Amino acid sequence: MKLIVSVKRVIDYNIKVRVKADNTGVDLANVKMALNPFCEIAVEEAIRLKEAGVASEVVVVSIGPTAVQEQLRTALALGADRAIHVETDELPEPLNVAKLLAKVIEAEQPGLVILGKQSIDSDNNQVGQMLAALAGRPQGTFASEVKVEGGKVLVTREVDGGLRTLSLDLPAIVTTDLRLNEPRYAKLPDIMKAKRKPLDVKTPADLGVELKQHITQLKVETPAQREAGIKVDSVDALIDKLKNEAKVI
Repeated sequence: MKLIVSVKRVIDYNIKVRVKADNTGVDLANVKMALNPFCEIAVEEAIRLKEAGVASEVVVVSIGPTAVQEQLRTALALGADRAIHVETDELPEPLNVAKLLAKVIEAEQPGLVILGKQSIDSDNNQVGQMLAALAGRPQGTFASEVKVEGGKVLVTREVDGGLRTLSLDLPAIVTTDLRLNEPRYAKLPDIMKAKRKPLDVKTPADLGVELKQHITQLKVETPAQREAGIKVDSVDALIDKLKNEAKVI
């Protein structure tokens, strides 16, 4: 069975994000970029399924400018077999990403598609669900455990009341949550081998997709700085401040 994993290039989660002076977006100049953490979990799960003998090939896909090939090579170093780069200088919005991935799925015909549930830059949590609708495949979102048995994939997800396990017919689409696994680190020999693994470059036109803008970004602002809390000596003092200062009661 072939697995496809979608990955995204984002600002490293250890870096403090800076907003541009004109509030038109996030400043990416001289900023360390990395694999989106949820995508890294998706890659790790695909590699584990291959190591368990469930999958025969892992293909990673990313959409964006030439720079995303750095993250694709990282995924190849972690154990993926080959990569597909859909090159575009624009930053596609979720629906366009889903349309492009749907075309890749149509061409590759994977048994299972694994995506991170969301990216840490836009936090939309939309691509997996849109992709399932466009591809006409069953979906299991926010997976904390994934098992493939026969022609089905069992997806365990956390809900308010505990855990829920979904049984999906393959081919299917799964999005990963944080508790699914802990990604491995790439070893130096694997990083060197990754440079020789196949990486195909395609364009949206090659896939027959026209990128359309459905969302207009008006302004990007840094969150307002929160004031430090204070301690009170008694319940009466707390109630007084809630009533007269915070005016919430």
